[in-house]
Amino acid sequence: MNKQGNNEHPPAQVRLTPEELHRYRRQTLLATLGEGGQKGLKGARVLIVGVGGLGSPASVYLAAAGVGTIGLVDFDVVELSNLQRQTLYGTSDVGLSKMDVASKRLRTLNPHVSIHTHEVRLSEDNAARILGEYDIVIDGVDNFPARYLINDTCVQLGTPYIHGSVSRFEGQATVFDAVRGPCYRCLFPDPPPGSLAPPSAEVGIIGTVPGIIGTIEASEAIKLIIGAGNPLIGRLLVFDMLEMKFREVAIEKNPACPVCGKG
Repeated sequence: MNKQGNNEHPPAQVRLTPEELHRYRRQTLLATLGEGGQKGLKGARVLIVGVGGLGSPASVYLAAAGVGTIGLVDFDVVELSNLQRQTLYGTSDVGLSKMDVASKRLRTLNPHVSIHTHEVRLSEDNAARILGEYDIVIDGVDNFPARYLINDTCVQLGTPYIHGSVSRFEGQATVFDAVRGPCYRCLFPDPPPGSLAPPSAEVGIIGTVPGIIGTIEASEAIKLIIGAGNPLIGRLLVFDMLEMKFREVAIEKNPACPVCGKG
């Protein structure tokens, strides 16, 4: 797969077994995807940073769809309070490594998918090395320093970055691709004050919201891989669960952006 996605010219070495053709038949029936798109999915490499409320549904749907290589970055253990929204894990997993549980669960779901685990905290020392192994990066983190690090590294690498965030009864998602549109720093040049963006551990979150936003992130990754549809580049999708409404906010590329601007 190239970074823009292409379902017409999948890597020549990618082949689908009879079992895979049967497994993915409901997808390959779609003219927009077809067998060529399925080969594109199998040849793709997607990294999910943070395998919690957002990363759980994103990883499940990407594995089910047949994305060939899925990378997971997380360093936490499963906690009881995670289970209300982090659907990869169960009560018997409390206290265990998220990487161990998630990788086993995803391999059970689809043994044709290769799961690569990175049981580390993403940092300036390892971000370029880890992110550089993948075609697309999905953000499942819950703090601004990690988002800025992912964004800045993806801009440097020329890698699309799918962003999601949630709080209370609301969530948002977009795709940052500095080659074709704005980056995260174009939207948020500086982190907002903590009083304006408290963590969900302080304000609460209803479990279905990260499920919806994480699924949207997986959907955007699939679109990028197969080169179909209109990705959320330059568009911030905002979801309000209580009103059951979506609205869209345009994001402009900032020519003076310190990361992706002309300077």
